[in-house]
Amino acid sequence: MPEPSVVPEEGWHCGHYFYRFRREMFDGSISPGHREQFLAALNPTGDAVPERLASYWISGHDCDFGVMVMDPDPAKVDGIHQAIMAPGIGRLIEPAWSFVSVSEVSEYVPSIEEYRRRLIKEGNAPDSPELAAKVGAYERRLPMMNRNRLQPEIPDWPSACFYPMNKSRVPGANWFMEPFSARNQMMAEHAQSGMAFAGKVSQLISVGVGLDDWEWMVTLWGRNPQYLKDIVYKMRFDKASAKYAEFGPFYVGYKADADAILNHCRLV
Repeated sequence: MPEPSVVPEEGWHCGHYFYRFRREMFDGSISPGHREQFLAALNPTGDAVPERLASYWISGHDCDFGVMVMDPDPAKVDGIHQAIMAPGIGRLIEPAWSFVSVSEVSEYVPSIEEYRRRLIKEGNAPDSPELAAKVGAYERRLPMMNRNRLQPEIPDWPSACFYPMNKSRVPGANWFMEPFSARNQMMAEHAQSGMAFAGKVSQLISVGVGLDDWEWMVTLWGRNPQYLKDIVYKMRFDKASAKYAEFGPFYVGYKADADAILNHCRLV
């Protein structure tokens, strides 16, 4: 049996945290002491630094800012949240929403042989040089793609959106009663739609099954917010979404450090 551990055997812990400033607690601008505490919470040092950390001001009235954190150690992930809510600055902030998940390699990511069979089904000749070249390229890309699914780099792009989702269980559209072959085909179509936005949108699908109320968390980073709108709209027509997807709240944010968040929220 494996040794007991809080570190996943595969993937990293992932936390999405969203907050509001309690403006009724402010008497003018934020105090220098509280400002320094807020800056320190979003800029940890030493052993408290997680593998990935990004912050955003959030558009709309639901919340003011959001933080995304990833690390093999769940204490480092939750430690950022605890620093934000610590005595002092924590009196001026209230949580709006959060999601706890882990990164994973989806069961729908095709193996090399599955990818080869898919290309043949699409019309590629089994013994053709073209097929061999495509399979070889996929074989070289696959380790990097899987690493990016488990330990993604957060792109330094200006916009992002975050939303949870489930797969439907209603009669006539129960995802979990469909055979794997059918689910795999639908997810392949879904992935193909996303490929049209390569270089414009980067995504992370982290799993909350057994960890939070929703089953998955979708994180989309965009070079431009229009691309976020476009990709979500296009993928809604895929059968995996149109028939089987259920979506939770959407949060749209723009990358900002602690000072930029305070400035945007008119607290300095």
